[in-house]
Amino acid sequence: MTTSLNHLYEQDFLAWTAHTANLLRERRWDEVDLERLIEEVESMGDRPKDALESNLIILLMHLLKWHYQPVYRSNSWRCSIVEHRRRIIHALKKHPSLKSRLAGVWDECYLNAREDASQETGLPINAFPDTCPWIAQKVLKTDFFPSDRD
Repeated sequence: MTTSLNHLYEQDFLAWTAHTANLLRERRWDEVDLERLIEEVESMGDRPKDALESNLIILLMHLLKWHYQPVYRSNSWRCSIVEHRRRIIHALKKHPSLKSRLAGVWDECYLNAREDASQETGLPINAFPDTCPWIAQKVLKTDFFPSDRD
């Protein structure tokens, strides 16, 4: 690979992507920085996965706060629950392969949400269950808001 392409990639990623797209359009395969292009395509697949995990952590954290601090329930918490649930549902529809990812990260996301809920509420970590008290299907139902009975 030429030094100029290496420099372009390191100094101006946007220009590198435009240049690479032009090379591909012109079918100048031998000039394409194939290794970096492969890395970038793979990293593009990480974005929806990362967003799913982030949204799931926030959703679970707010559900925990909703359940364990009912006197502090607010429209802000409700809106966050609705919004992050909506983002997850949208991502699962747009990227069906994320469904298996959801199952694989559920426990880890819950533990992160549990820690975040403890930090935000000031409640000790052991005030929240060690494992998620709800299943994914229930959490993703648009009308689910935990009550004292859940």
